[in-house]
Amino acid sequence: MGRLSTHVLDTVNGRPAAGVRITLDWIAPDGSRNRVLETQTNADGRTDAPLLTGTLTAGSYELTFRIGDYFRGLGTTLPEPAFLDHVPIRFSIAEPEGHYHVPLLASPWSYSTYRGS
Repeated sequence: MGRLSTHVLDTVNGRPAAGVRITLDWIAPDGSRNRVLETQTNADGRTDAPLLTGTLTAGSYELTFRIGDYFRGLGTTLPEPAFLDHVPIRFSIAEPEGHYHVPLLASPWSYSTYRGS
C-alpha cells in the first residue's frame, strides 16, 4: 500500500516545527492544480496522519509549507516580505505502491528536502 508523509524541522531552534500549515496539490499533465488537502504539523513536526494512503496516483505533486507564518509566530524578526514565506516542493510519484516521505528542514533563510524512508 502506498503512502505519502512529511515532517518539518526548525533548523534554527533545533526542534520539530509545530503548527506549520501545509497544502498538497496534484499537478495535472496540463499544468492545472487540484488541491488534495490542507493540514498542519503537530507538536512533533509531523502531520497526525499520512497525507495520502492506498494506491497513489502517479504524477507530479506540490507540497507548500507556510514557513514564514511559522517563524513569525515564534517572534522571529523577518523582513517584509520574508525571504522565505511559502516553500513549495514539487516532486513526482512514479511507484503508486511506494512510500514517499518528503521532509522539510527550514530556517527563515534556507531549506532542504530529500526522499526519506
